Amino acid sequence: SPVPPWPPAAWVHLLETVSPALTPLPSAPLQDIRNTVGNIPMEWYQDFPHIGYNLEGKKIYKPIRNKDELDMFLEKMENPDYWRTVQDKMTGADIKLTDEQVDLVHRLQKGQFGDVHFNPYEPAVDFFTHEVMIHPVTNRPADKRSFIPSLIEKEKVSKLVHAIKMGWIKPRKPKDDTPTYYDLWAHEDPNSILGRHKMHVPAPKMKLPGHEESYNPPPEYLLSEEEKLAWEQQEPAERKLNFVPQQYRCLRAVPAYSRFIHERFERCLDLYLCPRQRKMRVNVDPEDLIPKLPKPRDLQPFPTTQALVYRGHTSLVRCLSISPSGQWLVSGSDDCTVRFWEVCTARCMKTVPVGGVVKSVAWNPNPTICLVAICVDQSVLLVNPCLGDKLLYGATDQLLESYVAPEEERVQPVQWATATMEEHSKGVRLVVQHSKAVKQVTWHGKGDYFASVVSDNSNMQVLIHQTSKRWSQNPFRKSKGLVQCVLFHPIRPYFFVATQRYVRVYNLLKQELTKKLMTNCKWVSSMAIHPGGDNIICGSYDSKLAWFDLDLSTRPYQLLRHHKKALRSVAFHKHYPLFASGSDDGTVIVCHGMVYNDLLQNPLLVPVKVLKGHVMTLDLGVLDVLFHPTQPWVFSSGADGTVRLYT
Repeated sequence: SPVPPWPPAAWVHLLETVSPALTPLPSAPLQDIRNTVGNIPMEWYQDFPHIGYNLEGKKIYKPIRNKDELDMFLEKMENPDYWRTVQDKMTGADIKLTDEQVDLVHRLQKGQFGDVHFNPYEPAVDFFTHEVMIHPVTNRPADKRSFIPSLIEKEKVSKLVHAIKMGWIKPRKPKDDTPTYYDLWAHEDPNSILGRHKMHVPAPKMKLPGHEESYNPPPEYLLSEEEKLAWEQQEPAERKLNFVPQQYRCLRAVPAYSRFIHERFERCLDLYLCPRQRKMRVNVDPEDLIPKLPKPRDLQPFPTTQALVYRGHTSLVRCLSISPSGQWLVSGSDDCTVRFWEVCTARCMKTVPVGGVVKSVAWNPNPTICLVAICVDQSVLLVNPCLGDKLLYGATDQLLESYVAPEEERVQPVQWATATMEEHSKGVRLVVQHSKAVKQVTWHGKGDYFASVVSDNSNMQVLIHQTSKRWSQNPFRKSKGLVQCVLFHPIRPYFFVATQRYVRVYNLLKQELTKKLMTNCKWVSSMAIHPGGDNIICGSYDSKLAWFDLDLSTRPYQLLRHHKKALRSVAFHKHYPLFASGSDDGTVIVCHGMVYNDLLQNPLLVPVKVLKGHVMTLDLGVLDVLFHPTQPWVFSSGADGTVRLYT
């Protein structure tokens, strides 16, 4: 027997609706268990043990089903009534269809009527006959609305008429079937004769024949045997003439020109293979291409002339620093001494022998403390120069002596040692002993912390020290490259670390990397930060100076290539819009660098003066530059052993 193609539940539903008068289903028990949940999705009862409620409100439980796929297959094979068994969705019970129900399904599948006794072909009763009768079928009087014009329609029509009159509704235009043609040159210039040939360039005319093309040329135009041989050996493109001049006694003796068709053909090729184009040349004044920069005299004050030379060092002077008051200058040299100078008189006030090459010096920026940090070999010396106000340097000594050591020793990357009696007499107060050679030292703006850079490849390259607590720490877990120099931000808790190619900006409070600046240089040598804190400059050994706007980008805002040789040092002025760079070419270039409060306006960078004076020694020129804290003066130290002041 064929298996019905519909799902079994559909057949049950159909049989219940079509054949309610059929006999009760055999599998159903005698009591009435009709499900009273109504026409709802039976999936809602999927997770419950019951499937609904009967007329008395008691649960109708689902029949126990523990048949797996194999049992189902065996039942399909063995049960002869399997094909006529369907599941009732409402009760969950299996129902075996009777013969009458199967017969009903078959009839419905064939598209026949459900009832066996229904005859679809009974003779039709002609209620409304074709013969006209005396009496009408209905004698209802006609409606009044069937012969009176409609008021609603009248109102609608009047509204449409009003809309057409007001132009709100446009009646359909009649379609114009006439074909349209377009004038391609309607928008051409009517004044020009060749409107569409405005860019027409006439072909270059051929060179007119000269004396050498005559049938009887003068004898100087005729080629000798050697010249004829040389002409034949030349490439056709290299020949001055593409024919050999010949002499005939009369015009009648001249034969037909053998290359006539070739030359005509080549001329035609030239005309159509070499398109002619009119080039619109822009006449630009070269002066307009140069940016308009203000004149240097409008940007004064800036240092212009050499005022003083500080002589005394016997070897190259590597580093400079100045007191916050601007009265004293300190210089470190390869002659193993540190000299303190009075700025205004160039008088050497004090010489401190330190027993090693001085790589870096830094005067404490706090005006209430008189202390200088000096890098010598593997240690940083904190020196009180005892210059100027006695109360000031006396208070500095008292501050250092008031230190109380902590009860338990802390592990530190360096050793803090108090100076010996001999060192104390020279002015040395504290010695910070490092494991490797120290190459740079720089103070924080408050004057308590200072950072040192060690010549090392490990993560111990940069160390930060606190003077008041004599405590040092290593801020970095791993090395990010060879550190060249470091700087503290003048206002915010940022720390700048310059490696060979990059400058990394760290936030000291959050202890995270904030920015990584790409310098576009091969090897960074020095770095300086604008007193506003939003711009920095980097000098490099490949003679570039990169200006960074920290708010703008991580790439340089401008790269200046003013120097011929490597840059050794760069510096910003604290109050004036000036910055300077010193180079191995022996010059100091002072530039005007104006940073505007308006964030939309870019900084103005103008080179204003090249300062010369240092003598080149051992291929080295200027090693350090430094601005005076209050005056527009610049100091420079050179390999010639001198320090020079330009005012």
